[in-house]
Amino acid sequence: MSTTRPDDDRVVLQARDVRFDFAGLRTDWIPGEPFASHVIDVLHLLLPEGERWFVEVFSQVLPMVHDEALAEDVRGFIGQEAMHAASHQGALDHLLDAGVDVSRFVEQVEWIFSELLGERGLTGAEAREWLVERVGLIAAVEHFTAVLGDWILHSPELDAAGADAEMLDMLRWHGAEEVEHRSVAHDLYTHLDGRYLRRVRAMLVGGPALAKLWTDGTAQLCARDPQLRGTPQRRTRLRDYVRAARRGLVPGPWVFARAVLTYLNPRFHPARHGDTDAAIAYLAVSPAARRADGRGDGREDTA
Repeated sequence: MSTTRPDDDRVVLQARDVRFDFAGLRTDWIPGEPFASHVIDVLHLLLPEGERWFVEVFSQVLPMVHDEALAEDVRGFIGQEAMHAASHQGALDHLLDAGVDVSRFVEQVEWIFSELLGERGLTGAEAREWLVERVGLIAAVEHFTAVLGDWILHSPELDAAGADAEMLDMLRWHGAEEVEHRSVAHDLYTHLDGRYLRRVRAMLVGGPALAKLWTDGTAQLCARDPQLRGTPQRRTRLRDYVRAARRGLVPGPWVFARAVLTYLNPRFHPARHGDTDAAIAYLAVSPAARRADGRGDGREDTA
């Protein structure tokens, strides 16, 4: 196993100007499964601000990249992540409009990225080290988003459960692009620093933090969903997660455990994990991607 990316895995990254219409979206967009719906909805709480932060950090680090192929990848990554942030913001706005008031939780997420992980007023060598530290953290998080992207591309149980087609397209379009650019953050970190212990530290900090945010976000969504008022589903329980995972409606704990163990391998490289062909195949039929590329209204083909 190599720590470098095989040449045949590299694709030219492009930001697709996609649009999604959530006007008719139910809060239980997996019908009768509000808990599973909200587990995935946490993405809308975390990603608008998180991916804008990714864009900011990578834009700052771009002048430090001395490999033109990698610089091209970073620019493509920036474009894709900016569109991801905008798309998830649309889904978040829909949740808020539907009366799922998670604004306080979203404010906490904004504080994390703007203050805790912000600039800190550093200069010189200290500023560079903090920038590299944040690139390492993004590389760890991007491993999770790539794993989630690969999972959503191979989730026929959601189709069988009658999940909303517009939401599924958004998630699978996003997941496909995460698989497409899954190597960029790792390659950028390797280019700037690459120390194994620093990479592991980023995972050991970022992994539990992400798990905590996801757990709290799911609890907030269920507690604030007006459709669940007065029902037992308003409270989240571990058994609900286990049940949804066994049915294939949400990624199971083994998905995340495997992701962490894989990342801790000193010879890890993201290109060795994930299905680029499946990502490209979905982007070829995604209704939103087809509309963005001027290939009709996207209704002829569905995944």
